[in-house]
Amino acid sequence: MEHQHPHDHSHPHDHDHPHTHHPATITLEQNLLAKNDLLAARNRGWLAGRGIRALNVMSSPGAGKTTLLVRTLTDLGGQLQAGVIEGDQETSLDADRIRAVGRPVIQINTGAGCHLDADMLQRGLDALDPQPGSTVFIENVGNLVCPALFDLGETAKVVVISVTEGDDKPRKYPHMFMAADLVIVNKSDLLPYVDFDVDDCLRQIRQINPHADFLVLSATTGDGLAAWYAWLDGSSFRSNSLTESLSDAH
Repeated sequence: MEHQHPHDHSHPHDHDHPHTHHPATITLEQNLLAKNDLLAARNRGWLAGRGIRALNVMSSPGAGKTTLLVRTLTDLGGQLQAGVIEGDQETSLDADRIRAVGRPVIQINTGAGCHLDADMLQRGLDALDPQPGSTVFIENVGNLVCPALFDLGETAKVVVISVTEGDDKPRKYPHMFMAADLVIVNKSDLLPYVDFDVDDCLRQIRQINPHADFLVLSATTGDGLAAWYAWLDGSSFRSNSLTESLSDAH
């Protein structure tokens, strides 16, 4: 599906003077975002009316989103009625991995686009046709910038980072973490081998978004997945109640 990002990333200009946005460009961007928000509101109503929970899973490339979803769908089996909408610029590689575990999946290729938008989700939902009361995982395009700006109408936003990326991501990409309902630190099995301070990462997130939940896990080994499954099950807990388990993780 062809999608043009509302930002023109080429912006040719004379480097001898500071770059400024033309007012028409700002108006166009505002109009596009307003249209997206309207479609997102419609998606939200459609999902709510059917009791469908849609989770927008976002991360940088390689953080382990697909591995987490494959492990989740495999472990929970019939306990979780779920389908997946996969967003990537090209290929169906991630969708193929989901399909291999026997779950319905729709692939959305954005081409040059760096994120999914509300219109893409609506078309994906039409194709997926999720059952009332089910869960839809939306695996967004790997990117810690643009997906944070576009409301899809999702029930919750889940941000995945990995310990191999460094613990400074909340400071560098605050809008993503400001929007998160849950932050997952993945690849905890690699903590002994990388320079990643879990407690400092949590402090950064707390400063940006005190309401986000926070989990440390390894989608590969299974460590910490019980807390993720409890979150999916609707069990209520606050992230700061996990302090002891976070300390144990490293």
